[in-house]
Amino acid sequence: MSVRGIDCVRIARVPEHPLILLASNSPRRRALLSLTGWTFEVAPAHVDERPRAGEKPADYVVRLARTKALALAGRAAHRDRVILAADTTVVEAGDILGKPRDADEATAMLRRLRGRVHQVYTALALLRPRENGLLTDLCVSDVTMRHYSDEEIEAYVRSGDPLDKAGAYAIQHPLFRPVERLEGCFAGVMGLPLCHLRRAMRSFGLTPPNDVAATCQEALQVTCPIAHVVLASNTQQPFEGIE
Repeated sequence: MSVRGIDCVRIARVPEHPLILLASNSPRRRALLSLTGWTFEVAPAHVDERPRAGEKPADYVVRLARTKALALAGRAAHRDRVILAADTTVVEAGDILGKPRDADEATAMLRRLRGRVHQVYTALALLRPRENGLLTDLCVSDVTMRHYSDEEIEAYVRSGDPLDKAGAYAIQHPLFRPVERLEGCFAGVMGLPLCHLRRAMRSFGLTPPNDVAATCQEALQVTCPIAHVVLASNTQQPFEGIE
């Protein structure tokens, strides 16, 4: 199954008690999570996503991911279930670029990013009632944008695609293709770094049915330079108490 440039997922029968409760309605995250083979259901968490004054990008995305996971704490009636929340933001010259409010702001963001290097931060938060704690992980990628034209920006903005995406772009867009070079995780830029998720879920003693690294690279049609490094490490934050 290919998910690159596709904002939909295959519809399948959901088990009565799927393992993961995904705190997001993002079609990209649903499609990526389906690659792991873990069963899941969607329960979007709606939180205030405005950055706090002086908040650093890493602190911002981790805070939002934590807040989303905790917002669903009461929904995990079965103690073996895992609540998974994520948040993604684009950072250019230290400034957080969230989802554009309208077409004009999307155009301004894309012009600002053109030909420059920026960072994409994606944080994960996992909560499992059985452990009575919350685990976070962070993926940061360096992204170099190509020198796309004003005409290309206008056509892309007219498509409506930028309006629900941090930084006003999708790395996987099949026509616009805004990225020239990526140093980091393609899936992380899309919104769900699967090897980081695989690594974090090890803390719960959970192994995915699928080979995450191989399945992700095949579906996204990329060669990932960091998958083996991420999976060989154990750098996620320790459990935080939630009571």
